[in-house]
Amino acid sequence: HGLLLLTNDGKLAHALLSPKRHVDKTYLAHVKGIMTQEDVETFAKGIPLKDFTCQPARLELVSIDPEKNQSQIRVTIAEGKFHQVKRMVAYCGKEIVDLQRLTMGTLVLDENLERGEWRRLTKEELEALRASIAQFSLYSKKVGRISLPFMFFSCLLCEKSY
Repeated sequence: HGLLLLTNDGKLAHALLSPKRHVDKTYLAHVKGIMTQEDVETFAKGIPLKDFTCQPARLELVSIDPEKNQSQIRVTIAEGKFHQVKRMVAYCGKEIVDLQRLTMGTLVLDENLERGEWRRLTKEELEALRASIAQFSLYSKKVGRISLPFMFFSCLLCEKSY
C-alpha cells in the first residue's frame, strides 16, 4: 500500500519505474526483528542478492522496540526491482511485515488520503515530475499532453491525452 501511480502513459511509467533509470523510491517498513547500525552500513555498501547486487541504499532507523522485537525503518532505493526492499531486509536476517511506498521521484504520498482514496495530481506535481524525468531520452514533453493525474488507493493516476 502507499503511493501508486496509475497512468496510461507507458513512457512516463517506464521512466519512473525502470530499475535502470535510478529514480529514488522511499518506503516505510515495519520489521520483525531489530534493525541495527550494522544494517545501515550494509545497505550503504550495496547488498548481494542471488540474482543481482543492489546499489547502495539509504536505511534510516525510525524506531526500535526491543520488547516487541520490532523496528520501523525508512528505506530509499534507486532501482526498485522485484521485492527488492523485502529481500534486502531478509539479507540482514529480519522480515518485513508491512511496507508502504512514501515517495517516487518527486511525488510524495498525500498524507490527507486515507487508504482506498485517490486524487488527481496537481499541476505543480505534474510539472515537477516532468522536469525530474526530462533528463531521460525516453520521455520528452513532445510525446504528448498528459492530463492531470489521479491519486488513487493512496496512489496517483496519470492519464495521457491523445
